[in-house]
Amino acid sequence: MENPPIIEMKGIRKGFPGIVANDDITITLQKGEVLALLGENGAGKSTLMSILFGLYRPDRGTISIKGKEVQISSPTQANDMGIGMVHQHFKLVHNFTITENIVLGLEPRKGLGMDLESASKRIKQLSEHYGLNVDPDEKIEDVSVGMQQRVEILKMLYRDAEVLIFDEPTAVLTPQEIQDLMKIMKNMIDEGKSIILITHKLKEIKAIADRCTVIRRGKLIGTVDVADTSTEAMAEMMVGREVSFTVDKEDREVDKKVLEIQGLNVINRRGVMGVKDFWLDVYGGEILGLAGVDGNGQTELVEALTGLTRVESGKILINGKDVTHSNIRERIESGLAHIPEDRQKRGLVLDYSVEDNFILENYGDDRFNTYGFMNRGAIRENSEAIILDFDVRAGQGSDTPARSLSGGNQQKAIVGREISHNPDLLIAVQPTRGLDVGSIEYIHKRLIEQRDSGKAVLLVSLELDEILDLSDRIAVISHGELIGLVNADEIDENEAGLMMAGVAKGSKS
Repeated sequence: MENPPIIEMKGIRKGFPGIVANDDITITLQKGEVLALLGENGAGKSTLMSILFGLYRPDRGTISIKGKEVQISSPTQANDMGIGMVHQHFKLVHNFTITENIVLGLEPRKGLGMDLESASKRIKQLSEHYGLNVDPDEKIEDVSVGMQQRVEILKMLYRDAEVLIFDEPTAVLTPQEIQDLMKIMKNMIDEGKSIILITHKLKEIKAIADRCTVIRRGKLIGTVDVADTSTEAMAEMMVGREVSFTVDKEDREVDKKVLEIQGLNVINRRGVMGVKDFWLDVYGGEILGLAGVDGNGQTELVEALTGLTRVESGKILINGKDVTHSNIRERIESGLAHIPEDRQKRGLVLDYSVEDNFILENYGDDRFNTYGFMNRGAIRENSEAIILDFDVRAGQGSDTPARSLSGGNQQKAIVGREISHNPDLLIAVQPTRGLDVGSIEYIHKRLIEQRDSGKAVLLVSLELDEILDLSDRIAVISHGELIGLVNADEIDENEAGLMMAGVAKGSKS
């Protein structure tokens, strides 16, 4: 007799006010396989896995582990049953060491105190065994985002998890960190672990998954063998229509100079020069892509342009006006809009409603504000237009708290808000991070619309494909310096990669 699946979720239904997140969904996970859970933002993937991890209780349906039906009412219970989850937004204490974070809630005792030494040894062994390369004594605040994710993985392995759920694990990783994560997952599978991978990135599904279960708007569309199914077919299952993977844009003449960066120097949080003697112009009617390995000055440059950090020396001009020392509101009034890198930290007030988040930067406008009184009707109308235009899936409509939107819908809300300001200069930092293929296609079209209407777009992205597909010109930054400036049609991925490493210089144009 064939062994039963290690996990079976059967007929799962889960509703929230105004929305059915999971509608009669059945999935199975076999021992030693990677099952991808594919769906658009807000399709119900994370909800389904939160049920398996004990964060939610299903309205109906059953969960079985190795053929035996179980009730999972808390993450502790899920851990005890061998199920671990690596969340999209990490749950770590930043001023604790890696060891302290991993043993939290499961502290080993030695007499009256904690035995962190033996825990640290076991963590080091696990790290070496799975190729994680983690130093147990480092503090979380001192390590990269990719390393923080490895700590989350070690938390699960330390608790002897047999089934690991990864929720959008590559949303915040660099390309190199993504490759490393794929190797780590393969090591786990070789050790007999089983993985459920929540994602919308088809390239990663092709690289690592055995089977793929597709969910659309809370309903099960089907499960396919990844090796026998094209990315185009999976994308169509996910979105319900054919998806274009190419970016169509016509050649156009550039307009006036919108952004001028003149000899900019910015000191970073570590007290060293993060941006060094940086010169760059961006014109109306172009998308200028800023390419670079993460941590090479992009964040400091963007923060200086948007008024979030002080400029040490140099100048920033928008439409010819010097805004180097202007406050954020003055920069917005000069025609600047900003899609930030971190949607939760810099993009939204999570406890505000969607409609109030849409007017954060222009609540003083006459249409929303009359003699100090907010015009709720106009605010609601503005919100509903952006929700409709950018397909923001908000269960309770305009009243939905931003916190309760899925990560991808939070991103679409920010993109919609910033583009709705009709800016002269749009600084778009990782604009499609955490979005599915349908949403990426849509956001790319909107960025090209901005360019085609004569606006200037500065695109900052760690996705080299995105930079190459969308940009008219590409500026490469390395260690805070401008390495080269080239036309996008004169460079390929390898040449761009060499420039990002500081190895080759393009011609300045």
